[in-house]
Amino acid sequence: MGMHHNDHRRTKAIAAAVGTLAVAITAVTFTSSQAADDQVADPAKATATLRDKASTPGTAWAVDPTTNRVLVTADSTVTGARWDNLVSTVEGMGPGVRLERAPGVFRLFAEGGDAIFAGGSRCSLGFNVTTDDGRPGFLTAGHCVAGGRQFSLSPGGRPAATVVESTFPGNGDFALFTYDNRATDAPGEVDTGNGQRVRIRRAAQAQVGRQVQRMGSTTGLRSGRVTGLNATVNYPEGRVTGLIQTSVCAEGGDSGGPLFARNGDAIGLTSGGSGDCRSGGVTFFSPVTAALAATNSRLQ
Repeated sequence: MGMHHNDHRRTKAIAAAVGTLAVAITAVTFTSSQAADDQVADPAKATATLRDKASTPGTAWAVDPTTNRVLVTADSTVTGARWDNLVSTVEGMGPGVRLERAPGVFRLFAEGGDAIFAGGSRCSLGFNVTTDDGRPGFLTAGHCVAGGRQFSLSPGGRPAATVVESTFPGNGDFALFTYDNRATDAPGEVDTGNGQRVRIRRAAQAQVGRQVQRMGSTTGLRSGRVTGLNATVNYPEGRVTGLIQTSVCAEGGDSGGPLFARNGDAIGLTSGGSGDCRSGGVTFFSPVTAALAATNSRLQ
């Protein structure tokens, strides 16, 4: 892709930065029975009910598998009759389902800007990979492909990578790109800034409560915790399922950036969320294990 000769630019792209601040969701919490907190919901039944009755833009839900409780989140656009319907739905589902408000609006974290570029859009590189035919490539968010099927390393720059396949909306938010130059040096590292790097050692499943970090081209290195699994988010652009919910903040341009642990576990790819890194918010990630399996690729 012709970028291996420019170490600074390459490692900056490989870094794809985002989030360190864990911020609580703001809002009133509703349960159907405050006196029965020891009871749990059937998560499969609960999520099916939510899909049928609460699939409106601005809503999301995730499961804590350690308790089988379901957390439903609504952004600031869910008001009036839609909010009343959501409250009524949650209250009728049992004490294991909880409803909270998130600050801001659920949106995809892509914008015009720095890191990897397609047209007027900017996203962040996630993890470098090797494809099943041995080509160097990388994973990023699937919704980033809306900006174009080729990415460059600077606004209006020469194309450096081309999309092979992508998923969005649907079961995940991920895309596989291959570098146009097969000789591209694409190490399995995340550049966390100030000359520091984390060597990526393996792909790992997310676990609720685990401390995680994220890199992105807008907000740099951020950290927080995993708060839910198998999350569904109803973006304005469509429903995305199978996501990881976290307390890590993110902003526009951070999309596609890596979610990982300090020990080198690769965990996810930044999708979207609400809030920002000043006020905090909720951010969702596409599991890297699912992305690798779907694209028949492996981490570098």
